[in-house]
Amino acid sequence: MTAAPLTLPARALTGAFAASGVLHLARPQVFEPLVPSWVPVGPRRTVHLSGVAELACAAAVLHPATRQAGGWATAALLLAILPGNVQMALDGRRARSRAWRIGTLARVPLQAPLVGVALRVARGR
Repeated sequence: MTAAPLTLPARALTGAFAASGVLHLARPQVFEPLVPSWVPVGPRRTVHLSGVAELACAAAVLHPATRQAGGWATAALLLAILPGNVQMALDGRRARSRAWRIGTLARVPLQAPLVGVALRVARGR
């Protein structure tokens, strides 16, 4: 069975995951405040683990042999990081920058279409 070609939305998702994964590893302090206090392994380790997971998902989606599993993993990861995005939106309400407040609030509802793209990839569409 030949894998379906990588669609433009799937390419965009892969690119975003790759860039975000690199940023998580290069500048973890940017993401540490997003980690909810109830996460047991601590903010720095959580940020590093999520960065590695994002890079792994991006790589898996790119390769036809692992694309389906990569799509499922990407959807799962997006759901797993939802609490961090909610925390970011809650914290962002106090930000001085209007653009930052809007951006942090927009992240939460934008996860639904990202999950949709990941699920389409997982289903070979």
